[in-house]
Amino acid sequence: MAYTSSSLHLHKHLLLPKTNPSSSYSRPPPPSFVAAAAKINGVNGHSSKKSPNGKAQINGDGKKGVNGSGRKKAAAQHINGNDRIHLSVSTGGAGGQDGFGLRVAFQGAPGAYSEFAAKTALPGCDTVPCRAFADALAAVDGGAVDRAILPVESTMEGTALRNYDLLLRHDLVVVQEINLFVHYCLLAMPGVRAAEVRRVISHPMALAHCGRALARLGVDREPVEDTAGAVEMLRSNRMLDTAAIASPRAADLYGLDVLAHGLQDESWNVTRFLLLSKPPSPVTLPMDADAKTSMVVAHRGGSMMVVLKVLSAFSSRNINLTKLEVINNNDGGGGGGGAAAGHPVMILDTSARGAPTLRAFPHVLYVDCEGASHDPRVLDAIKEIERFAVFVRVLGCYAADSNVYDLQ
Repeated sequence: MAYTSSSLHLHKHLLLPKTNPSSSYSRPPPPSFVAAAAKINGVNGHSSKKSPNGKAQINGDGKKGVNGSGRKKAAAQHINGNDRIHLSVSTGGAGGQDGFGLRVAFQGAPGAYSEFAAKTALPGCDTVPCRAFADALAAVDGGAVDRAILPVESTMEGTALRNYDLLLRHDLVVVQEINLFVHYCLLAMPGVRAAEVRRVISHPMALAHCGRALARLGVDREPVEDTAGAVEMLRSNRMLDTAAIASPRAADLYGLDVLAHGLQDESWNVTRFLLLSKPPSPVTLPMDADAKTSMVVAHRGGSMMVVLKVLSAFSSRNINLTKLEVINNNDGGGGGGGAAAGHPVMILDTSARGAPTLRAFPHVLYVDCEGASHDPRVLDAIKEIERFAVFVRVLGCYAADSNVYDLQ
């Protein structure tokens, strides 16, 4: 039984928006963890400065965002073969929404990266912790919350953060995206020194992302449900021989000491999150907006031919793709969306007569394209794909946001 998942989207497109070429930030340092005594601010050791009037100033060049709200975001630019990071200050939510009055469900305990992503996208929202991603989506389905936020891919794991299967099983739409720089820190109870730590707990992916640093520390590793949950466990049980990997914000929230910054093996570690809502989408985009449309294309055979036809449908209309991922099972069993090999991808057909129906497909393509779903060119491309694909479902149309936001 052969299960394959391949992604043709380029992370550089996600990470490299247009920024000011005069930014003097250089590429983050090589992968290593930095002792907390260095008092690192910004991204992996790059610090921001304050101007005499107290407003944020980046690298002394005086560039700042609007109104000096103090919420940072990092945008990267590829210049002469090097990634440059430009920190700026912005107001309002990512995509121009403030989120006041909205309830957003996330997986994990308070202080989780998903919660910080939600607060960055919608600063005024109220966040609701859930035990599992499925619980967060069910909360939206049931009307208990207005949005749910899901991590769907990262620069270190690709789409191993696979929550698309959950989205496909629900009648929900993507209304916003947010890219978050994931900065891992080693947290411990107040007064505990690094030499006293014998064990480190965190989410399995966080432990994997920090493998080299943990190997140098020579500590045991124990996976738990999420990063913030590890911090909560550490605090509530007063573990003096144990540390947790989580965000610097979690340290502030739970009153823990930061023993080391930047534990991640790769200095550029970004996770993409999607915010979901019940249809119809509450976000209205003008025709000329910088938009993105996400869709799923299902078929039952001839995967390469279908991929080529999908590419042709967009390229013939001069539409750029920002993501094309192929989920394929060669024996017809299917897989994807986190489903085990040998199991088909289950997609809720919201256009079915009567009640929406779950349908099984052995082969699926996830596609993100530039342009709004109501753009005539995008509409024509979708109609062409519908003529040869077994099933097409638009997952959402939302403002494209290529900025990378930083928690520090």
